[in-house]
Amino acid sequence: MKRNFALIGYPLGHTMSPVIHKRLFELSEDFSSRYSVVEIKPEHFRTKAPELFELSGFNVTIPHKLNIIKYLDQLDLSAKRYGAVNVVKCGEQNIGYNTDVDGFLRSIESLGTDLSGRVLLLGCGGAGRMMAIETIRRGGELTIAVRNRPESIEKGQNVLANIHMLAEDAKVSLTTLESVSGQYDILLNSTPCGMYPHSEEMPVSKQVVEGIPYLFDAVYNPRATELVQTARANGAAATGGMAMLVWQAAVAHEIWDGVTYDPEIIHNLVNEMEDYVEHDFGK
Repeated sequence: MKRNFALIGYPLGHTMSPVIHKRLFELSEDFSSRYSVVEIKPEHFRTKAPELFELSGFNVTIPHKLNIIKYLDQLDLSAKRYGAVNVVKCGEQNIGYNTDVDGFLRSIESLGTDLSGRVLLLGCGGAGRMMAIETIRRGGELTIAVRNRPESIEKGQNVLANIHMLAEDAKVSLTTLESVSGQYDILLNSTPCGMYPHSEEMPVSKQVVEGIPYLFDAVYNPRATELVQTARANGAAATGGMAMLVWQAAVAHEIWDGVTYDPEIIHNLVNEMEDYVEHDFGK
């Protein structure tokens, strides 16, 4: 039976979702399902939303991750925790999930480490806030570094307050990107710094990266940012954001179809998608 899935958002422009999901369907030997891109302007969302549930399932990105919630029958725990949905399973009940969390955690696992040690997080926007909370949930000692700007510092203070509401005894502190010091077990970059076409930029100095054995950078274009290259040159295990992007998509398929993917298969798909970004994406 032919099934239809989609990514909804606005604007979408160049997106990796169709090519990733097509390959995931193929890897689970599903050659009949179709995946499309549906742009919905915010002012049209209310009238278009009911039509989405004619799909078998769909992914949600900016600016609809919050707007979709009121149309759902149920939320998964991760979607409740972050108040945002990026995957919907349609059926007798339409259920919302947040697999960005899974994508992040499985990326860290693929590095061969965890978040229980001393963690340095760069940035604290939507993805950064999730990384911060997941670090605290796993017993990590967290330092959040933000730009030395009033609005960035205020955002960081709000995340700290949010964390302390969830865990009063959380070990978390705030600093600026220019003032980072100390030793860390893992560095997490949630900022867009280093994204194509500004691939030569780094959110912190090379001195900060020295001595940190693990690094995760949420940027996936280029495949290896200056930050990732610097970490690897120092002997660290480092990965870019493609692992998170592919894993969050794979977990969506687990939700839709109950399939499971061997980590080695996903690792190979990450490499395949990094090749795609390097040679074909947006060209």
